[in-house]
Amino acid sequence: MQKQDLYALGYRAEEQVRLQAQARQLAEESRLLFDRIPLNAGSRVVEIGCGPHGCLDILSERVGGSGQVIGVERNEDAVSLARNMVRDRGLANVEIVHRDGRSTELEKNAFDLVTLRLVLVNVPKPEEILSEAVALVRPGGWIALHEADYLTFMCDPPSDAWARYLELFSDYCNRNGIDPNIGRRVPRLLRETAGIHDVGVQPIIHVYPLGHERRFIACEFADNICERLIAASMVTREEFAALRKELLDHVSRPETLVVSHLFFQVWGQKPGDQPGN
Repeated sequence: MQKQDLYALGYRAEEQVRLQAQARQLAEESRLLFDRIPLNAGSRVVEIGCGPHGCLDILSERVGGSGQVIGVERNEDAVSLARNMVRDRGLANVEIVHRDGRSTELEKNAFDLVTLRLVLVNVPKPEEILSEAVALVRPGGWIALHEADYLTFMCDPPSDAWARYLELFSDYCNRNGIDPNIGRRVPRLLRETAGIHDVGVQPIIHVYPLGHERRFIACEFADNICERLIAASMVTREEFAALRKELLDHVSRPETLVVSHLFFQVWGQKPGDQPGN
């Protein structure tokens, strides 16, 4: 696959809009995650895979005018949107850099917190990004992740269209080395791969009722990978159109229960001491 295709959900303009809405939808949960970390005014923070918005505004507020927030993003369109957001909101302590999360070119052992939200679940070789993230954290600093696991992503009554979509998505992920169930592995990866001790874990799950912004997220994800599925001869355009219609009809019914992914918020402190900690 081409380099730009390594991110599972792609970079369609519609996906950028969805990610901007997601920043608002998940803001309170992200605040609760950062409440678990002693992040003081003047802290230096990195968000890897910030997309067009991410947690940049929340982190900007936490570190204050004397602090620094660096957003790392590999997609040029998302970088432009993030920079526009930073400018429009007057976030003078935030900088966006156009780089890959596996090789950020940022100073190692230098940041008080490195964070990622829903990045590892969408990329191959997630250990490489996690390794880079931990390398950026200073001794005694923190890493915090908010990741997804497709274990609980379901609807009831059951739907053939939903099951078929998840089958296609799972096959697509397997072909490209992406683990849609990585959420459950993140605590272990932090301990065994990154050497983080005293790892904290908070699970989160939601039901998306009729009218909820995220109720149709399966349809949105399907739209994101449509062209890739067709290009890989995994489905025809006609088959996908019929699948998409059936999926949309099912989740549009008031009696359909839509359950979110199982989210894991995971955090831990890098071994080592630094004066004042």
